[in-house]
Amino acid sequence: MGTPAGKAFDVGLLVAILLSVTCVLLESVPAINAEYGLPLRIAEWCFTVIFTIEYVLRLWTVAHARSYAFSFLGIVDLLAILPTYLSAFFSGPQSLAVVRGIRLLRVFRVFKLVRFVREGSQLANALYASRRKIAVFVAGVVCIAVLFGTVMYLIEDDEAGFTSIPTSIYWAIVTMTTVGYGDVAPSTTLGRLVSGILMILGYSMIVVPTGIVSAEMARADITAKRGRVCGSCGATGHAEDAMYCRVCGDKL
Repeated sequence: MGTPAGKAFDVGLLVAILLSVTCVLLESVPAINAEYGLPLRIAEWCFTVIFTIEYVLRLWTVAHARSYAFSFLGIVDLLAILPTYLSAFFSGPQSLAVVRGIRLLRVFRVFKLVRFVREGSQLANALYASRRKIAVFVAGVVCIAVLFGTVMYLIEDDEAGFTSIPTSIYWAIVTMTTVGYGDVAPSTTLGRLVSGILMILGYSMIVVPTGIVSAEMARADITAKRGRVCGSCGATGHAEDAMYCRVCGDKL
């Protein structure tokens, strides 16, 4: 990858991925598929053969083939070629070939956009650090949806669409998320009052997960700027690979 030829190969691979995903998308359009279905399928098989050869060569040349095969990108590389082969025996799997679009993440490595990878890592770490708070929040949302759904099932009748508690819970979730499909809607005054309460509650709860993740990202950013902190003297500004405090000399 460090050589011009290696970079040219990776750039060509990214272009092939874009063209392949485009073929899959166009093939799903009935009018285009009716007229250009055969050329698109031929192109898809050509791209699949190219990706298969590239996947086999990676397994052959990498130092630890097993680690690569079970890594995130290794699994994505495998899933990128399997749908086309499965489509030879079953109808429909070829549409799943769009998963190879995830391989475009290599663009950050190819063009040395390391800073974007770092930002993505910080976001992933913030989400992971917020997992317990988000889990509690989601559990609370589920409880509220079940409660309001049950109340609406008791208030409304079948004609309004509230035929069961699960259907009423579905309505509560749609209302809380402000989606509002309109397939189930209250018809009584009391039901509309409860709906209004749930709508206001839903609006107020939308910002909660965003605030949780934002707080974790801000905390991580402050920690990164301060550097590692010495537990003995409290000195900051140490390098990430530092083993001893720059002030008191104690082990970090």
